[in-house]
Parts: sequence; C-alpha cells; structure tokens
Amino acid sequence: MDASFATGIAGLVVLLTLIAIRVPIAYTMILVGVAGTSLQSGPSIVLYQLKDLAYAQFSIYDLSVLPMFILMGGLASRCGLSRDLFRAANAWLGRFNGGVAMAAVAACGGFGAVCGSSTATASTMGQVALPELRRYRYSPALATGTIAAGGTLGILIPPSVVLIVYAIIVEANVVTLFAAALLPGILAVIMFLLTVAIYVRVAPGAGPRGEPVSRGEFVSATIAVFPVFVIFAIVVGGIYGGLYNPTPAGAIGVFLVAIYGFARRRLSIRDSIEALLETARTSGMIFLILLGAALLSIFMSRAGVPQAAAELLQGSGLGPFAILALVIVIFIVLGMLMDSLSMIILAIPFFWPVIVDLDFGMPVDDLKIWFGIVALIVVELGLITPPVGLNVFIINAQAPDIPMRQTFKGVMPFFASEIVRVVLLVAFPAVSLWLPHLLRG
Repeated sequence: MDASFATGIAGLVVLLTLIAIRVPIAYTMILVGVAGTSLQSGPSIVLYQLKDLAYAQFSIYDLSVLPMFILMGGLASRCGLSRDLFRAANAWLGRFNGGVAMAAVAACGGFGAVCGSSTATASTMGQVALPELRRYRYSPALATGTIAAGGTLGILIPPSVVLIVYAIIVEANVVTLFAAALLPGILAVIMFLLTVAIYVRVAPGAGPRGEPVSRGEFVSATIAVFPVFVIFAIVVGGIYGGLYNPTPAGAIGVFLVAIYGFARRRLSIRDSIEALLETARTSGMIFLILLGAALLSIFMSRAGVPQAAAELLQGSGLGPFAILALVIVIFIVLGMLMDSLSMIILAIPFFWPVIVDLDFGMPVDDLKIWFGIVALIVVELGLITPPVGLNVFIINAQAPDIPMRQTFKGVMPFFASEIVRVVLLVAFPAVSLWLPHLLRG
C-alpha cells in the first residue's frame, strides 16, 4: 500500500467518522478534501484548484433549475395546496378502512409532484394530515409512520431536486430521468396504499373508517384540487412534450403557484419573501455540498480509492447483480447516517464508475437511467431507516408525545414495501425505461 493510497483510506475513515458525529456534510467533505490533497501534493495545489473549481461547479447551467423547483415547493407549501390535496384525497378514500391514512399517502404523492423534496413533503403533510389522523383515533404508529413514509414520495415523483443532482453527477439527461421516474413513482403510491390496506386488515383497530362526505363536499374538494393537476400538467407535461427544458419549466411552475396563491389570497408578500430566503439557504447548502464533493473527489481520485474499489469489486468474482445488491446495502447503511441529497452527492461518484463497467445487458444511457431510479428508491429507504430516518425525526418533532419507536414501528411495513419495489425494478428494468424509450420515439 503506497503512501497516497493510505492517505486516501485514512481520509475516508475521517470522513465517515465526522459524518457519524453529525458534522455538516459540506464542511466534512471540504475539510477532508482540502486536507487530503494538501498532504498529498501541498497546499499550493489546493489553492490552484480553488481558483477555478467553484466557478466551474456553480456555472453548470443544469444547476439553475434547482432554485426554481425549490422555490416552487416553498410557495406551494405556503399557499394551501397540501390542504386541497388532502381534502380531495380524503373525500375519495376516507370512507374505507384506513382511508384517512390512504388519503395522506395520495396527498403526499400529489404534493411531491409540485414540491420535489421529501423532507418538505413530510413536514407540510404532517401539519395537514396528522391532526385528522388523530381525530379519527388512528394508532400512533400508523398515523406517524404513514406520513413519514409518504413524505419519501417527494424525492422520486417529478420534479425531484435529488434526481436533478444525480443527473448532473452522471451527466444524464434530466428530462429523460424525469420520464423514467414517473411510473416507479406511481407504483410507489399504489404499493403504499396497498400497504395501508393490509396494515388495517391485520390490525383492524389501527385505522378506522372516516366519515362519508356529501356529494356537494365531494364535488367541491375535487374542483379545489384541479389547479394542482393543471400546474403539474403544464410543468412536467411541457418538459415531456419538449416545449421547454427543466429550467424554464421551473420558472413557469413558480409563476403558476404564485398566481394561484395570490388569486386565492393564500399567499402574502411576507410568505413570498420567506420562500425566497428559504430557497437561497437551501440552494446555498446544495452548492456548498457540490463544491465539497468536487474537492473530495479530487483527493480520492489522486489517492486511487475509487479505482481500487472498482478493481476490488470487479475482481471479487461476484456477478453484476450481486455487486448491485452490495451497493444497495451500502446505500441503506449510509441512509442511517446522512440525508438523501448528501448521500447521492457523496456515494454516486464512488459507485457509478463500478456500475458502468459491469455488464447489465443495456447501453450506458439506459444504465444511467435505471441505476439512478434504483438508487433514488434506496435513498428513500434511508429517510425512514433507523436510527436516523430524517423523515421520522421531522414527524416526531410535530408529534413529540408519540415515542419515536412507535413511528419506526409504523414505517416498517412501508420499508418492506420499498424493498419489494427495489426488487421489481432490478428484475424488470422496463418499469423505469419504458416511458423514456417511448418519448424518444
């Protein structure tokens, strides 16, 4: 083992240790990247890299879409779209056993379509749906577990902030990835609804029926949710139809949500300013993480760690799908330590070079799409995986009287459902590749 490689391994150990003790991921990657490269080649090399690196990272055009979709989600969460979605879903599903929990799942899926963030979906829907689930005396485990798991839908259903970042890392087409995510996202909603139905059948008292609504309320709730479908159709449908690329689509989405909010008098100037400030903070965090990832990547590449990992896995004698299963397990473990965006930014540069050299029987462009969707679903698992489970912490903060172990107990059936979905997508790549191939003609 040469000194450079030993430095790389030591840097990796320090990186994981700092992450485990909750040092912010951006600062961790910057610290390890700068210190490691300085030890290898001297501080002058780091200064030379920093001269152009930040500009090169932040001037990527595809990154301009991130603030747009983050702002769209921030405005949507402030102008009552989540309430409209839950009201409509409850009118459609609430009369069934577990119907209010099913309504929460459906509303999470709908809100994820205009938000793009899992944590924002969980937080917003928790405020809307949790009081209703309590009112109907749902079990604490099912009530909090449903919302924590339903929040994960925001990461996959287009538009998805994490999916955009993945596309930039592997140099994939964002529009194609959005198309690939649609069917798996719909499949996730259906499987979560089935999970609730099975849950309340096994434990009948956990999810009582809601109250049937009148025909007038049903019609009113359905009409109220119509603007959400219009916004989704214009933003995502325009992308799929080739009318515009994701950045102007995000700007159009911001405009439509703002018009809706002001027209319905649900959005104030103060709300808009808060959403803009939140967008600036979140975008700044993402950009800083990307800079840290670039610095870390330079250090690790110089040390030969990714190359050694690729050689180790390829020389292990394991087949491509066995290696993929190992990568999935590592993703789940990482999900116990960090949030979804950090996981994608940190792990994909290590694992993608390994995956791309394996023979999965498909072209590289298809492999980028298929692996990205599988990776994002596994990242969803990280949001509800003990002991961290970021979505679980978010819901626990809104329901501090419910022990966290109850919420983790409630998310376990959904965790199992996600494992089944991963197996289906690995076994049948066409689930994620059919729509992109159709749009290509």
